[in-house]
Amino acid sequence: MGEPAEESRRTDEGGTKSKDFIRQIIDKDLRTGRYNGVHTRFPPEPNGYLHIGHAKAICLNFGIAEEYGGLCNLRFDDTNPLREEEEYVQSIIEDVRWLGFDWEDRLFYASDYFDQLYEWAVQLIKDGKAYVDDLSPEEIRQYRGTLTKPGRESPYRNRSVEENLDLFERMRRGEFPDGSRVLRAKIDMASPNLNLRDPVMYRIIHASHHRTGDKWCVYPTYDWAHGQSDSIEGITHSICTLEFEGHRPLYDWFLDQLGVHHPRQIEFARLELSHTVLSKRKLRLLVEDGYVSGWDDPRMPTLAGLRRRGYTPEAIRNFCNRIGVAKTNSVIDVALLEHCVRDDLNKRAQRVMAVLRPLRLVIDNYPEGQVEEFEVENNPEDPGMGTRKVPFSRVLYVERDDFMEDPPRRWFRLAPGREVRLKGAYYVTCVDVVKNEAGEVVELHCTYDPESRGGVTPDGRKVRGTLHWVSAEHALDAEVRLYDRLFLKADPEDVDEEGADFRANLNPNSLEVLTGCKVEPSLADAKVGDHCQFLRLGYFCVDPDSAKGKLVFNRTVTLRDTWGKIAKRVGAR
Repeated sequence: MGEPAEESRRTDEGGTKSKDFIRQIIDKDLRTGRYNGVHTRFPPEPNGYLHIGHAKAICLNFGIAEEYGGLCNLRFDDTNPLREEEEYVQSIIEDVRWLGFDWEDRLFYASDYFDQLYEWAVQLIKDGKAYVDDLSPEEIRQYRGTLTKPGRESPYRNRSVEENLDLFERMRRGEFPDGSRVLRAKIDMASPNLNLRDPVMYRIIHASHHRTGDKWCVYPTYDWAHGQSDSIEGITHSICTLEFEGHRPLYDWFLDQLGVHHPRQIEFARLELSHTVLSKRKLRLLVEDGYVSGWDDPRMPTLAGLRRRGYTPEAIRNFCNRIGVAKTNSVIDVALLEHCVRDDLNKRAQRVMAVLRPLRLVIDNYPEGQVEEFEVENNPEDPGMGTRKVPFSRVLYVERDDFMEDPPRRWFRLAPGREVRLKGAYYVTCVDVVKNEAGEVVELHCTYDPESRGGVTPDGRKVRGTLHWVSAEHALDAEVRLYDRLFLKADPEDVDEEGADFRANLNPNSLEVLTGCKVEPSLADAKVGDHCQFLRLGYFCVDPDSAKGKLVFNRTVTLRDTWGKIAKRVGAR
């Protein structure tokens, strides 16, 4: 896991990365004159939110069009009114734009072509290539046969052209109930390709469509609408995932029978990501059954969820570029995606100090009422981001995890008698510990070295530990949500109990909500979506739940991949 597939990373003799197989096909098509240009499309079904797997297809289709000076359309394959909603349409538009791509004026819908598709269906009926079938859906499945057994012809297969035309028109007028009749292509019930065994082209669905309303009660299937929609739009290269490879002969058959523009279909391996499910049906189940808070829950692999968590479009595009495209399926380790996010945020995120589990620290020999300001850098990776001033006072907050009363030998943080450096400020030494009635440490008392201002001492002594902190008087209250991977196993489908499904592998600790956190005052004006690195803790962003006087941060990703250690601990229990 985690390595790009072989087809996407071959190099030529000069050591440079060669083109992947899709671009090689396009180069040949342009060289031989099969097409005079490149026109691609991204064709989502508006029946759910886009996820990271769709991002790969988006980057590929729009990226190829840009590379070749061509065009890329955004088209919604909205052929099933029972599953599609305007909410999904708007979310998809927002996601594609967020990734940084523009379809200009080329926003289309399969429903734009319903009249043309119906006319073409009538043409196939007149040519004796389509018929109305009265078999039930279950009977159609039974008649279809298997991979080793040919199908049987429907008893309605040889209806006359006139009868088929009449029945199809009556289907359109709404005279028949749902499921009572379908229109099927007349191809070959003995074909070794099950998709060619008289596939369904239209079914009766008495449901209102999100764009056409109640105009139609017969709707085209995806297989009938998809290739013809590509043809209408003048698509040259119909790039899709491997599960459509077996459908390509059917799309070719339809286009050849109609004698219309014929795009070339090219299949590539879809993205499979460890510790993740990328099935819309399963993601919908997580949402509808309350395992997550919604499609934009930061634990979801949806683009809306990743955006809310703080992933950047630049990181996602870099990830898609690094994994490349291949002809065979493989699983990419989610750690590579997380690495791309860290790499991007490391360059852009301002460093700030935040204390998630506050422990009060009093500097006994620091003057009461005195406040100093220390100038600290905003990002050591980018000096151009400048500096900021952080207030320092007698009473501070430090992380509870940074103190241990009886520490092991190689403990470089606070303990009785131990000296540490406070980031950008002074050296302090713990001299006393205050506990409550339950024996819990509630306050530390320290002394500071006034000559160690800025972390430098005249005698040049060094300390191993550097802690982050915030001034108690100036700190802002915040809620921090620590998100982690949604599934414990790399393969969520790998279940231990018979009858269990992927939900058995949900990570019960995928979300921890911390209240009473303290952050430095520079974050007072932070806006929704702003990124920052909490020093020593990870990368975070401001959640939309934030309001005036209420800061809410989501952990985007830890500073390094700690999942391996976590997984070992969980497995050992």
